Amino acid sequence: MTTPPDAAALKRIAAERAAEAVEDRMVLGLGTGSTAALAVDAIGRRVRQGLDIVAIPTSEATAAQAAALGIRLADFGDHRTIDLTIDGADAVDRTGLHLIKGLGGALLREKIVAAASKRMIVIVDDSKLTGAFGTRCPVPVETTRFGWQSTERLLTALGCETRLRLGANGEPFVTDGGNFVIDCRFGAIDDPEALAEEIKRLTGVVESGLFVGLATEVIIAGAGGVEVLRRV
Repeated sequence: MTTPPDAAALKRIAAERAAEAVEDRMVLGLGTGSTAALAVDAIGRRVRQGLDIVAIPTSEATAAQAAALGIRLADFGDHRTIDLTIDGADAVDRTGLHLIKGLGGALLREKIVAAASKRMIVIVDDSKLTGAFGTRCPVPVETTRFGWQSTERLLTALGCETRLRLGANGEPFVTDGGNFVIDCRFGAIDDPEALAEEIKRLTGVVESGLFVGLATEVIIAGAGGVEVLRRV
């Protein structure tokens, strides 16, 4: 009897599937996080086999990984749009393919890259779709360091529980952009688009981890294999 693949193996299969969508001469957005890193590895192998691309990374960690694999890096000074972005997510709304991202702290750069992309393929394991959207993890909100307490009070007034994210050293976590992150628990989110707009209007907010209408395809690794959802 064949032993079914474990979760790590399925995520790798999903990452390989996403990497197959990359074509020569593409400008590629490279996501951040453990699952996105698997796709970067797969793309690096294809580059060593002759794939000709340039990539815009969403974090310093991804930039270092890509450079070590021989992937040529670029920025928005060189390219106005991105052909394809491959990234992970912390939660996925199966109906609208809305996402919660940013538990790794790269949400601002990830959203800049996603918003400039013609396509966005998201790789997740099936746990990221469990429960009502918004209940499995907080919505990260990147804020200015100055006056973050005032911004936190504005967020709390929206009806969520807030917590300033701390690093391993017990000090406030600082993003690559030099900002703080406030993790916000709203519970089930019925209207992600409206909530994202409410958050963005608050003074001191740089960006939220609600990615609305940006994913075009979600590749899901689960016990039954790999499932692909596409935005209609």
